[in-house]
Parts: sequence; structure tokens; C-alpha cells
Amino acid sequence: MVRVLVTGAAGFIGSHIVDELVAQGSEVVALDGLLPAAHSETPAYLNRGAEWIFADIRDSELLEHSLAGVDTICHQAAMVGLGVDFSDVTSYVSHNDLGTAALLQAMHGRRFTGHMVLASSMVVYGEGAYSCPQHGDVRPGPRKNEDLTAGRFEPVCPRCGSDLRSKKVTEDAELDPRNVYAATKVHQEHLCSAYARESGASLTALRYHNVYGPRMPADTPYAGVAAIFRSALERGQAPRVFEDGRQMRNFVHVSDVAHANVLALEASVPGAFNIASLEPRSVGEMAAALSSGLGGLPAVTTGEYRLGDVRHVFASPERARRELGFEAAISFVDGMREFARAPLRGGSPQRAAITPKTSNATATR
Repeated sequence: MVRVLVTGAAGFIGSHIVDELVAQGSEVVALDGLLPAAHSETPAYLNRGAEWIFADIRDSELLEHSLAGVDTICHQAAMVGLGVDFSDVTSYVSHNDLGTAALLQAMHGRRFTGHMVLASSMVVYGEGAYSCPQHGDVRPGPRKNEDLTAGRFEPVCPRCGSDLRSKKVTEDAELDPRNVYAATKVHQEHLCSAYARESGASLTALRYHNVYGPRMPADTPYAGVAAIFRSALERGQAPRVFEDGRQMRNFVHVSDVAHANVLALEASVPGAFNIASLEPRSVGEMAAALSSGLGGLPAVTTGEYRLGDVRHVFASPERARRELGFEAAISFVDGMREFARAPLRGGSPQRAAITPKTSNATATR
């Protein structure tokens, strides 16, 4: 029987991974710190078939004990999302970077040379992929306050200023983190890669795109946009869609993401892989689908923005299909219909969410 350590095992994605691993007969050591920012209480959905350890990921001595007899590691523990403001930087670096370093130190203490799967993210790319009619593939620079305030949301060619065409980003794209969370995910990849090179272990980094589904945390500053919209609808409020709502993303159901992790643990194929749906959808489409599914107020497109956001990022999942055998099974329509009424997980709001800035773009419904 394969023994697997799952970190962040009580979380949104980690708990679904634990469920699938237990169902297929793996011996699962499930580790989670139950951070108050994500958990108001111990979740009722925790799988009783796993061995649970509630501890801080930064405790390398306890981690080394937890690694006894472990064959593979699925590292999901992290603070996620754009956060409240830059004052969150120490928490993100501590939980994500220091936490990963503590895990790697414990792995070194155990002389671990098996396979590790890391939860990475699309945010490592910054903006997605773009092409200019005149200059071909280009990388637009960071967006500017003055453009966003004026309602100019689309990036332009950095060489000629022409409108760009967005396209699917591949795993070979340059890493270009544009907020604190993104920087920590890049660093996690680099730290784990360094360990793999020195130890002989192997590493798969799964770059999740916009994950949604049951057990998403509700009403916290760190929740994903899908959960934020769901929470608004349940309060009888309209979802507030930033910019013009045309930002393109891949929305992928959490059960598909959990399955991708199990496939990656089994395949032990090193490298980075986009974990995404086949076709992108706009943020506005997602808000409309949730409003329809709950019978709530239609979404309001506000023109507000957050400087740390990017415009378009959607992926080619071809490498994951070819090398891991992964393909998202749940369609956008079916997944959003289910998610509109799926149970969310309670968290501790603690602080108001980050304050967006306002553009001069006209708000619409």
C-alpha cells in the first residue's frame, strides 16, 4: 500500500485529494494547521480514512515525524489569493515559502528521494500569452493605474502600442509574478526544484487555473472570485464584477484538480503542468452562470480594478493530457450549475477584503 503525505489536507483542494486517495486504497497522512483565516472550525467533511495531524507546516521537527514511511508527498499547504493589502506579505512568505522550506528540511532529514507533487498556480505567469499583429509574440508590461482608471483594461504591445490578441499560455512561458502570492508560488517551485536536484527526488508542479467547487472558503479576504460571487448572491446582493467583466480565465472544477493530483502522484513525471479546462470563459460569464443557478440578482460590472490583477490568463492543458493522462471532465455549464448550490466552508473574515480602485468606465448590469 502506498503511503502519501498530503499537506493542507483539510483545505478546499487538499480535502478532495484526500478523499480520492483514501477511496483508491492509499494510506494517507493528512496534515493541516487549520488557519483561522481559512477555517472557523474543524470541518465536518474530513475523511475518517486518513491519519490526521493538526500542526503548523513550519514545524520541521514534527514534519520529519510525519514523514515516517511516506512514499510520496502532495504539498497543498499555502495561503492563497490576492489578500488584503501589502501588509499580508510576511504571512504569505512565512506560510508559503518558509512552510515549504520546513517541509523540504524535514524531507532532507528523512533522506526522502521519492516523488513530490506541488500545488502551484497560473499566477506564476503574470499575464497570459499575447501576440501583436506586427511583432508576433510579446510580453506586455505591468498594467498602470492611469490606464486602468481610464477604463483601458487591455494590455497593448510594448513595442508599438497596438492592440494584442490573447492566446493560450503554455508551461514554457516566462515566469513573471505580479503580486505577493504569485512571487511565493514561484519561490515554492524553485525551492522544490532545488531539493529535487540535490536529493534525487522527482517533482511535479501542477499550475492550477481558477479552481471552484464544494468546500471553497466563504466570506474571507482570501477566497477565490467564484466563492466571493456565491457569498454575495446568498446575501441577496448582486455579484460585483471588476473591470469590464471580459477577463478570460480557465475555470476548473475541484474534483478534476484532485484527480490531476492523483494522476501526478501515480505517474511520477517531473516537470510543470497546466491544470485547466479545455476552453476559457470570462469572469462576467462565470458571474452570470452563478446568478442564474441561484436565481439571484444579475451581476453588476463595476469598472473597479485591483492593480495586482492581470487581464487574461488561460492555458493549454495539452502537456497534462499527453504526459499525465489528465483532461478536465466537468463542463463549465454543469460545474457552475452544481457550484451555485454546493456547500461552502466557513472561514474567519477578520478584516475587510482589499479595497479596489475605481475606473472611469461606465458600470453596467
